[in-house]
Amino acid sequence: MSSAEARTAFISFFESQGHKFWRSSPVVPYNDPTLLFVNAGMCQYKPIFLGDADLNTEFGQMKRACNTQKCIRAGGKHNDLEDVGKDVYHHTFFEMLGNWSFGDYFKELAVEFAWNCLTQVYNLEPARLYATYFGGDEKAGLQPDLEARDYWLKYLPESHVLPGSMKENFWEMGETGPCGPCSELHYDRIGGRECPELVNQDDPDVLEIWNLVFMQYNRENSGKLSPLPHPCVDTGMGLERLVSVLNDLRSNYDTDLFTSLFKKIHELCPDAPREYTGKVGSEDPERIDLAYRAIADHIRTLSIAIADGAIPSNDGRGYVLRRILRRAVRYGRQVLNAPKTGTWFSQLAGTVIESLGEAFPELREKSEKIVEVISCEEQQFNRTLDRGTALFKKAIKNLKPGDMVTGVVSFELFATYGFPVDLTEVMCEEQRLKLDLEGFEKAMEAHHLASDGGNAKKLVQHLTPEQIHRLKTEFDVEPTDDSHKYVWDADHGKGEPMEVEVKAIFDGHDFAPSCKSSAGGELFVVFDRTCFYAESGGQVGDKGYATGDGIDLVVEDTRKVGGYVLHLGRLNDGELKVGDKLTLVNDFERRGEIAKNHTGTHVLNCALRSILGEDCNQAGSIVEPKKLRFDFTSQKALTQEQISELEGTVRRIIHDEHDVDVAEVPLVQAQGIRGVRCMFGENYPDPVRVVSVGAKIPDLVSGAASGEGDVTVEFCGGTHLNNSRAIEEFVVISEESIARGIRRVVAVTGPTAHSAVADGADLSTRVHALVSKGAEHASRNDISAMKDYVNSRRENVGLLVRKECVDLLDKLTQEKAKLTKILAKQRKELAVLKADECVQMLIAGQYRWSVIVEDSLGGDVKAMEEFTNRFQDTLAVPLILLSTEPETQTPAVMATVPKSNPLNAAEWLQKAADGMTCKSGGKPATARGTISAGYDQTKWTRQAFDYASNNTQAAKHTDTQ
Repeated sequence: MSSAEARTAFISFFESQGHKFWRSSPVVPYNDPTLLFVNAGMCQYKPIFLGDADLNTEFGQMKRACNTQKCIRAGGKHNDLEDVGKDVYHHTFFEMLGNWSFGDYFKELAVEFAWNCLTQVYNLEPARLYATYFGGDEKAGLQPDLEARDYWLKYLPESHVLPGSMKENFWEMGETGPCGPCSELHYDRIGGRECPELVNQDDPDVLEIWNLVFMQYNRENSGKLSPLPHPCVDTGMGLERLVSVLNDLRSNYDTDLFTSLFKKIHELCPDAPREYTGKVGSEDPERIDLAYRAIADHIRTLSIAIADGAIPSNDGRGYVLRRILRRAVRYGRQVLNAPKTGTWFSQLAGTVIESLGEAFPELREKSEKIVEVISCEEQQFNRTLDRGTALFKKAIKNLKPGDMVTGVVSFELFATYGFPVDLTEVMCEEQRLKLDLEGFEKAMEAHHLASDGGNAKKLVQHLTPEQIHRLKTEFDVEPTDDSHKYVWDADHGKGEPMEVEVKAIFDGHDFAPSCKSSAGGELFVVFDRTCFYAESGGQVGDKGYATGDGIDLVVEDTRKVGGYVLHLGRLNDGELKVGDKLTLVNDFERRGEIAKNHTGTHVLNCALRSILGEDCNQAGSIVEPKKLRFDFTSQKALTQEQISELEGTVRRIIHDEHDVDVAEVPLVQAQGIRGVRCMFGENYPDPVRVVSVGAKIPDLVSGAASGEGDVTVEFCGGTHLNNSRAIEEFVVISEESIARGIRRVVAVTGPTAHSAVADGADLSTRVHALVSKGAEHASRNDISAMKDYVNSRRENVGLLVRKECVDLLDKLTQEKAKLTKILAKQRKELAVLKADECVQMLIAGQYRWSVIVEDSLGGDVKAMEEFTNRFQDTLAVPLILLSTEPETQTPAVMATVPKSNPLNAAEWLQKAADGMTCKSGGKPATARGTISAGYDQTKWTRQAFDYASNNTQAAKHTDTQ
């Protein structure tokens, strides 16, 4: 069977058995914060497993389902990235064929379906199949799954039904959530033999093909396993492995899911040493086939993930995708001799779309975006790959196998050349070297400390007016020509390197004719010209690097003082001298993120003015890669309706795709533009740079257009986008007062805003799920924990979503308080009735003391006092009362003893709770407390009895509970 035929046969079989085909969810789990990516077929069904699904929906009403689920295992608990390429069966992306029962059938029918599907639909030889079952785990207190074993024995001989460990046969998706014992089906590729000893031994010829998980439990945060209300079945069979088995192929990578990709890779890499031959390990010493497999796997993962809304970035799942992409590009360039220019890797996406587009239509719908995103990432990495590789080779030149590569080297590759540390680890492995990961972490930590206020930025403060004067007079250095800072491709975040000459070097103490990398420390360099933007007008300075003959200079910030652009950073390699000719390379990808936020700031200013009126003026701003901060004049906080209107206005301008026009205009003419926004306290140059979103500068100058409505016109020297659509998205993160009459908005754009929207949807879903339980079922602890979680997301989720969530939780808290008050009154009334009942039962027996467990009082102290007072008023014998609080399951205890009795109430409580964690206190006549851990009712009652019996004299009376 082809992969398409195998996929269709599976779905058709289970549909014929009453299963509903339910389309694969996206691999980006927007509603599940426990996962980076969907890593199993059951992920989208968690609400059904947990009983949280809306029963009024078709989803919530399903009893049986089947599908092929897109899965990525490249992060978190299930991470196969490091194994991809090294063998013939690991993948970061794969399809999981699965069938599910939601409280309908269980183990017996699940086994029957699996057997019939494999032996009748796919015609696999029964003699080649082995089934495993959970063999139990004493430490976890779990018994063997003999039920599953016995069902398999209906189809297989005893020698083919094998027990498995907790690791192999107890399935858990994550640290928490639905889980349970499982049965795995293993297939012997060779056949004609008995080989139970090879099952679960990583033998490539005896491999697991299907896993039947019997969802019986939910793993709570405490680690406790609680039975699910309706046991379910969750199965998963990797399509790639299945197709290899059906076609008697020894490798997943020999199936039609990959052969077309290998052909395309060789076509795009015509200088590759050879075509793909399927070799592994020692048979593939040059790692050629490993590279083919890794590239083919990685392009599938990236295509699927991008189609589902994920974007390569510097954090979270975006960073995982960036690692995957750069890993693939490196294998192509360095192993398969892929072209050094152009975008060969992104061209593979078309083959993936052709292969999987029928099963997953979103690939076809997002085909242009997939290619564009991968292409941009590929180009960015191409610019630094050769230089990073050269640095690595230089660093290991004198090392021998077994030696350690320092953390400084791996950090430099990461920080300057974009090499993820795991990619450096692969490079070390190829050279049989070790990598100092601890040293990498220390270097990273030091970098963060420096970024938060290190010496580099202090250098500017140490450049005095006298030193500026020396640059002009003593060293005859002309002001820096920085006009090229505006020459770049804003649409794609790219730009060309620039040839520059070193004019001055400041080593932190004084100007120097040269500086060696061995000297360490930070410095700044003045070039004759630059393509870097120096921090100005609220926009942070550019970063990048400069190289020359043996010179490696990293630029970590850019400042401008007295007409000189200072490139602040450190020299990693070589000796830098005044007069050196270098190639200056800007991090234009970072510049692109800044531009989104800078153009977004202008649009925000426009939107605020439309909401608050012309009296709303800018009072400052900061534009960074990950966020923008805008201060404005206002006497009042923005209301939620105004924030909603603000976001809506900015998004409308983004959606309307307004062009961004930039021009230098004589200052007088520029100041005459109707609606222009500028800081009139500033000293602007003449001519002044004008930036307009939504109108042409000549039309504004002539009066044919104005900076009103959706048009924004500002004096600005920053770098911007070409069109408002490139802002992509806009989310307000916070709004607050910073001074009297001055307020501040923090917002995000681009990928960061997309993440904020997704995270906000997840947060809202979680809060609504809790609120939907109602005050009666939502515990105080759950409400408090959710409030803490909402607060923890204040930098990642939009302000409106957080406000809505807080309002819902506050309302739920109020409802909970009202309900608690009503319950307290009811419990006090109930306490009187219960006390009277107990007295009537006991009064005739002349009992000498009484131990009572009354959970109907819910651990309510007031109700318990009411009970004991009523009891003592009537019977007047020693009483110890216990009642458990239902939400926290915390037992509350109370003891009362008449003055004439020798019992000590406080000591009685302590003795009754011996061996338990009990916080109690009181006097001989009255005492109270709570048991927080180790409560055992039988033990507690017995100890209460024993103490009372040993400390009362009326032995003729009968004990009672």
